[in-house]
Amino acid sequence: MSGHSKWHNIQGRKNAQDAKRGKIFQKISRELFMAAKQGGSDPNNNPALRLVMDKARAANMPKDNVKRALDKADGGDATRYDEVTYEGYGPAGIGVLVHALTDNKNRTSSSVRVAITRHGGTMAGAGAVSFMFDRKGMFVIDREDLDMDEDQMFEAVLDAGAEDLQTTEDEFTVYTDPKDFTAVRDALEEQGFKFSTSELTMVPQNTVPIPEDKLETFQNMLDALEDDDDVQNVYTSAEWPDED
Repeated sequence: MSGHSKWHNIQGRKNAQDAKRGKIFQKISRELFMAAKQGGSDPNNNPALRLVMDKARAANMPKDNVKRALDKADGGDATRYDEVTYEGYGPAGIGVLVHALTDNKNRTSSSVRVAITRHGGTMAGAGAVSFMFDRKGMFVIDREDLDMDEDQMFEAVLDAGAEDLQTTEDEFTVYTDPKDFTAVRDALEEQGFKFSTSELTMVPQNTVPIPEDKLETFQNMLDALEDDDDVQNVYTSAEWPDED
């Protein structure tokens, strides 16, 4: 029975991971469709599409999934998605930004409101939270197979024209001005770097520690938001506790 239970747990985790991966691919497909609809399906002539394709590559999205999204855009699908940003607060005044692509703003607005308020948060007006964030280009590089220390990486990043480097035991995170995103990406790729993440993101100017008694509730809020098909990205000013 214990062997069966162990397999059941492993299979459960695998199914959860597969579901999460499928959700990510679904969201990227929507971005690909929208970018191709607006600027054409040739990434060489459509910088916005090239950016999403880089994101798909970093997420290990199958090429068939990418092709289906582009074929759908080329095939005259009349679906229209609007970009919408919702703003709110979590516990202790933690800023929450929710970026969505939706074909039904009323549905998405209602879902986001429920996810935030049901988990102890509050909605905020336009601009109330977004001013606390800066838009940045971000590249994450795994250190596992990289024979390079922080000083060497800093020099490489500086040469590529990036703004900042943050280092952990597992990865290097490179930040750049959004307008320099393409140039920095190309310069880093020319140096042979591979990205586990390559995207434009929102970086909080200051972070707020999550109250210990609100950790689970706040995580449940984020899970509810990220589980919404219309929600593309969730950004917060939360400072997470160090893992033991």
